[in-house]
Amino acid sequence: MQLQRQRAEGQRTANMICFLLYLAALGLLGGTAATNQTFTSSGEMDITSCPITYYGQKYDKVYVAFESNTFSLCFNGSYQTGIKNDCIFMSGGTADRGGLSVFTKEIPEGSGVHRLLPNLSNAGKCINIIPLKDSQQSEIQQVELGNFGSQAILAIRTQSGYTNLDVEADAQVDGFSVFKQTYQAAETNVGVITDVSGCRLAGVVYKTNTTVSDLTTCTSVMCDFSGVATVINDCGPMEQCQGDGSCVFKTMCTVTGSAVINIVGRVESVPDRCGYTLVGPSVIPGFKVLGVFQERRRKDVSFLERVILQLDSPNVQISLEQGGRVQLDEKVLKVNGSAQVVHGVELSRDHRGVTAQLSKSQYTVHVLFDGNTALIHMTAPSETAVQGLCGNSNKPVIQEKAAEHSAPGCGMEYAEAADSNINCNRTTDWCNLLKEAPFSACHEHIDPEPYMAACTHTLCKYPAVDGLKCQFLEAYVKACRLHSNVTVIRWTTKTSCPAVPRASCQDRFCSDNEFCGERHVGHPRCLCRAIFASKYKSANAYGEPTECTKKSASVTMANCLLEDKSIDYSFLHLNDEACKAEMDELTHMVTFKFNSSNTCGTVVMANNSQVIYKNTIMRRNLSDSGMINRQSPVLIDFSCYYAQPEIKSLVIRLKHRTVMQEMTSGEWTYNLTMKAYSDAERNNIIQPDTDIQLDQHIWVEIETEGLDEKVVVVVMDSCWATDQPSPSGALRYDLIANGCANPADQTVKVEGNGLGTSNFFSFNSFQFTGSSANVYLHCKLELCVNQSNACAPICSQVIRFSWKATNGFKTQNDVCFLFALIKNLCSIRIAL
Repeated sequence: MQLQRQRAEGQRTANMICFLLYLAALGLLGGTAATNQTFTSSGEMDITSCPITYYGQKYDKVYVAFESNTFSLCFNGSYQTGIKNDCIFMSGGTADRGGLSVFTKEIPEGSGVHRLLPNLSNAGKCINIIPLKDSQQSEIQQVELGNFGSQAILAIRTQSGYTNLDVEADAQVDGFSVFKQTYQAAETNVGVITDVSGCRLAGVVYKTNTTVSDLTTCTSVMCDFSGVATVINDCGPMEQCQGDGSCVFKTMCTVTGSAVINIVGRVESVPDRCGYTLVGPSVIPGFKVLGVFQERRRKDVSFLERVILQLDSPNVQISLEQGGRVQLDEKVLKVNGSAQVVHGVELSRDHRGVTAQLSKSQYTVHVLFDGNTALIHMTAPSETAVQGLCGNSNKPVIQEKAAEHSAPGCGMEYAEAADSNINCNRTTDWCNLLKEAPFSACHEHIDPEPYMAACTHTLCKYPAVDGLKCQFLEAYVKACRLHSNVTVIRWTTKTSCPAVPRASCQDRFCSDNEFCGERHVGHPRCLCRAIFASKYKSANAYGEPTECTKKSASVTMANCLLEDKSIDYSFLHLNDEACKAEMDELTHMVTFKFNSSNTCGTVVMANNSQVIYKNTIMRRNLSDSGMINRQSPVLIDFSCYYAQPEIKSLVIRLKHRTVMQEMTSGEWTYNLTMKAYSDAERNNIIQPDTDIQLDQHIWVEIETEGLDEKVVVVVMDSCWATDQPSPSGALRYDLIANGCANPADQTVKVEGNGLGTSNFFSFNSFQFTGSSANVYLHCKLELCVNQSNACAPICSQVIRFSWKATNGFKTQNDVCFLFALIKNLCSIRIAL
């Protein structure tokens, strides 16, 4: 019975091969044959008239050769050992030459070929026939390649001159075998046929009409009849593969600024200062995550202020606050790096912020809050509906408002004029850095587009201060790491963001009317919220009206408003220096008071039978503050009848001109300019009529044109201020010495010194105590031959001033701007 089946199969194969040969040789069915091409030993054959799609790749040339009784037919050039190629190898017997003829005739679906190869779904169009002979012109074998559209067949038939016992056929793709078969000569004498169709994907070949699954990635690759490979993800869009073929629901929600990037990547914007449900109880029954928002410097932009974890059983709430503080209801918890469990919630704190995690059964909600951004990571055994702003519903934002966490009036929306200092095009370019490397390492895990949209929406409206510029980039990096355990390498180098991102304002606790920000870069402090400050600023006041009784009076001011004017309340006193202010540790309001028992130097005056109690808030004697000071003089009179305090401040006006000279040394010339600006981006140049306040931050840029930065760099050796136009004035205050910022003055920042042909430094404005209103700034510059980056000063907080230049060649002289062998000295004048 088995022998009969074998004979039947052999007969079908023989009939098919005979049919193909009949078509090619006799043409009785009306086909046409192309002109023959011949080759000896090796050759390149043109099959443009009958191209072959070999395992998904279409070719119109073949390269044939004989070597060691093996016939090779390759598609990407002649076969060479060790070079990847698409080739078919087969035993060639004694053959050493051959030819090519192309027979064109449609082989309809349902033909004998299709019955032998059921995966053929297309009609045949043509056949490439390659007869092989030996040097005596004896017929050895015949190879046929059939074009079936996006599919192809290979047929082999040995003839009388083939004396080997078998034929070994090996089909390779990129040098790797995808089909290998040894046929007995008895089979090939009749003729054998096989399918050489398939798909290619990521360097892997798949057979036609097959599906291959990969449990480690939970994916399947389906290769269809057209030679197209399709990847099928067995996990849902919000699920992740566990590496064993199973999927788990794993998704991320990011809340930063007023933006909520939900689990499907849609960005929602919170329009006010209320509380909202971020994650509802659908993930873990009886558990919700809420966010409360507040304004900061502008009334029309909100920021995430705190995150609340609410548990119905027991009825408690855990609040993750600013400064890294954690509260259980109204009780402050001590949370550190060692995890502690409170009502089933695991809490810990480190430099990144506060982490809270709740797990029930196979469901987990993980929250990381650093004071600016909340990352909410959720896992479940299967895809789960998520409620709240983090979910994938289309409910309006306002419907997720949590009334119990919303203060009265929080829903009122404000409109403010656009900030003219913001360049939205430049901001967009900055946010679009997320499209580029090294952030691209995360693109397949977390879509950067929502983060770019949130970044642009915020920074085109709100100034890039308080670390906000880096906040959205950092949020993307953290989300990628938490969700997919992928670390973005060297992103801080490209962006100049902090090398070790830390939770902002750790252990600094501001009042409800304040937020933690930076008045000077790198120095966090409590600043006034815009809505709170607006009612006082509109009245040119620093606090509440004077409160009077018959025998006492008091005035209460907001410390954040005083600090806005560089007034340190601890330096203030009444007429009697012993009478100082008291600060409320909860509200940060500062109060001065006097009464009949302690008059504090109050002056009592009679006017029209009225008794007026008058005192003055003032700053202590400026002569006690050393050579320089950055505190504005203060004189605030208050009495029972005059609630409007008055402050007298000196105004610094910068008499500014751009210092520009062209200097020549030998054959080289260059220009050097020195300019002052009022903003960190150095967009707003200080003009002669620009008012500069005491303790205002100023940026000074030194820029050259015409220098070859591959050869030389500019080094600021020293910068100092005097009270006279001469650099050697009687009073001198050093800002920079030996290329380094004065460590005693924390406002001085030096950037890019000795790294290129331009650099800049910044400092807070000041005046000389007891001197005239004029302050003159001088800088001494050097040009240094750049060798191995040895020109950059090496600064240390311990060693006051040090500069190592092992291979750098520094030059010096005593004129202003010279090149090569010359030191440079330049001056600008600051006048009060």
